[in-house]
Amino acid sequence: MTPDADLPLLQAKDHAAPSLFEPGNLLREARRQKGLPDVAVPAVALLDPDGDIVRHLVASGRGRRHPGWACYHTDMWVTEIDGIEIGVVGTAVGAPFAVLVAEQLAASGAELVVSITSAGQIGPPVDLPCFVLIDRALRDEGTSHHYLPPGRWSRLDPTLAATLDGAFTSLPEPVLTGSSWTTDAPYRETATAVRAAERAGVVCVEMEAAALYAYAAARGRAVVCLAHVTNTMATDGDDFEKGADNGARDALAVASTVAAALR
Repeated sequence: MTPDADLPLLQAKDHAAPSLFEPGNLLREARRQKGLPDVAVPAVALLDPDGDIVRHLVASGRGRRHPGWACYHTDMWVTEIDGIEIGVVGTAVGAPFAVLVAEQLAASGAELVVSITSAGQIGPPVDLPCFVLIDRALRDEGTSHHYLPPGRWSRLDPTLAATLDGAFTSLPEPVLTGSSWTTDAPYRETATAVRAAERAGVVCVEMEAAALYAYAAARGRAVVCLAHVTNTMATDGDDFEKGADNGARDALAVASTVAAALR
């Protein structure tokens, strides 16, 4: 018996079996209880874990609240960029919350989910801030193991990756491609863990991508995860500066570029 054989996270998992608790059922009851209309969300959805994009849309008047988004925990703000309607959901932080919302987005009509999360730099120094298109994510969290068998990495769908190759060259802020480390415990980023991530070729650390990619692979959904690398985990001077409007305008430009390339 292996040392991890008794871990509950790895027990009683039938990854091919349907769930008894489906997002459509929850949304149906939420609409009934809240008196919401059954209105589909935009085909393109953006997860905004920090909430800076949502705050920008509200403050600038560029967003309107979606009338039928039936999530119990979040609101959706709809904006339009270059003719593409995008539904933005804020503050879905961490792997379980991000996948919970992604499941509900798919059940509500979203065909593409883009996640843009803040991240700390792990790999070789680059000029910050910058964006990283995450091509694979180290599965140091729990949610992905409910969707896929145990493994080291979750990955961006190769067809989506090929379509996005070269799509970001006209943006003002650079978009690199690289690997991330997805953690459930940001305040346990120890020197030992960071060194292991560096050896694995990781560029940045964040909290959602591995789970979102595992969900996408298991459910056959289109999900693209990007990290807005803004800091060195507060270890080097003034950290966490995203730029104008806390990076919201740059992030929206990246999201609309992804949507335009993939739609």
